[in-house]
Amino acid sequence: MNQPEVTAQQLAPYTVSRMSFSSSLYNEISPVIFRDGLLFCSDRRFSGFTDRTSFDGHRLYNVFYVERTDSAAWSKDVEMRSERTTLFNNGPLCVAPDGKTVYFTSETETGEPAKRKKFRNRSGIFIGEISGLEIISVKPFKYNNQNYDIGQPSISNDGRYLFFASDMPGGMGGSDIYYCEMINGEWSEPVNLGPGINSPGAENYPHYQSGRLYFTSDRPGGIGGLDIYFAIHKTNSWGPPVLLPEPVNSPSDDFAFVATESLQSGFFASNRRRADDIYEFLSAIIKSQNCSPQEENNYCYEFVEENAVKHDTIPFRYGWKFGDGNTATGPVVEHCYEAPGTYNVRLDVENLVTQEVSENIKSYILVIEDIEQPYITCPDSSVTGATISFDAFRTNLPGWEITRYYWNFGDETIAVGQKVSKQYLNPGIYDIQLMVSGRPDSEGNTKEACASRSIIISNP
Repeated sequence: MNQPEVTAQQLAPYTVSRMSFSSSLYNEISPVIFRDGLLFCSDRRFSGFTDRTSFDGHRLYNVFYVERTDSAAWSKDVEMRSERTTLFNNGPLCVAPDGKTVYFTSETETGEPAKRKKFRNRSGIFIGEISGLEIISVKPFKYNNQNYDIGQPSISNDGRYLFFASDMPGGMGGSDIYYCEMINGEWSEPVNLGPGINSPGAENYPHYQSGRLYFTSDRPGGIGGLDIYFAIHKTNSWGPPVLLPEPVNSPSDDFAFVATESLQSGFFASNRRRADDIYEFLSAIIKSQNCSPQEENNYCYEFVEENAVKHDTIPFRYGWKFGDGNTATGPVVEHCYEAPGTYNVRLDVENLVTQEVSENIKSYILVIEDIEQPYITCPDSSVTGATISFDAFRTNLPGWEITRYYWNFGDETIAVGQKVSKQYLNPGIYDIQLMVSGRPDSEGNTKEACASRSIIISNP
């Protein structure tokens, strides 16, 4: 059945909205999903009239908590205090799987040198415990060092790995992402994640969630000054970093991305409205959980004259006519048709002794139909940067009035249309899904079907 063509259309894979608790006068950064709300950092005033400043006159950041009251509303934010609140920065931070141990960034020097305006006080990681609206029992991370910065911690869901950013010697750029592993109750020495993640630029704000490492970088090739990337963890390595598309990234600075366990929603910070604000993102990407691997249609058949063995003492010639203009000779032959259709197959037999020809010894109708499924037509492989065409023209769903062809390209990009095109920016094996929707029936039920196949992308 011919279907009206569904026009190709590029879709935004995310929707974003600025959080109502973000202020226009101060900065809010580094959201952390915690309990029924968010922890975040802000340099807002200590009181209605007094700024809280460091020894060199800069406004200090501290940790605040805000609770979601419904899908669109948030409570008034409250401050999380610690022994370092009034004199030093507190945050960015993360919370361990136990729900109470907190790792946060703050200055390492607290003595007299810290009071000198020209003193360069380095950042380090501190470990504390959340008790009500306080962070108590604060102690320094064993690898803090007054010669370089360590900060922006993120702990894995199982508590085994602690990721952070640092400009310690031996890195690849301005700052790199490192990790420590919890071994026998102690954090191992920091390990640089290497050139697969780090670059000659600056990498910051790591966040590890569900096998993905999100981070911020100012490397070339992004959309703005700071951009958000992610890399997928494989057996003993990381996949190539993938730039998150707009509207998460923008021409402004976008950073400090955190996601829920499903990766379908989360938060990040951006200065797209001048001040740093916190935004929520919601994924518009549909990924079917019941998507069957695409089956290839087989138009090749074997034709056998079973009675040939009974006449092996008399020479016969078996001539096949396949109904598509092609012929073959022999008791057992193979033939491949070019397309589905209805074919009249005939067998003629010639006695080579008497030269008598018996026509249509066998004659039958062969009906070849495509498998009922959405069908993805695309190359098996391509290279990064190449424009690749995808089409669904061979989709075979009899009786359907198809209203949408939805493509998920496996790299956080999507499109709609019977024929679409795209470019992959990183090498890898990508799982493509084609989801087809039919017009709702009289009871409002919508038919849906999905097929998937892989494409291999390599560097040119």
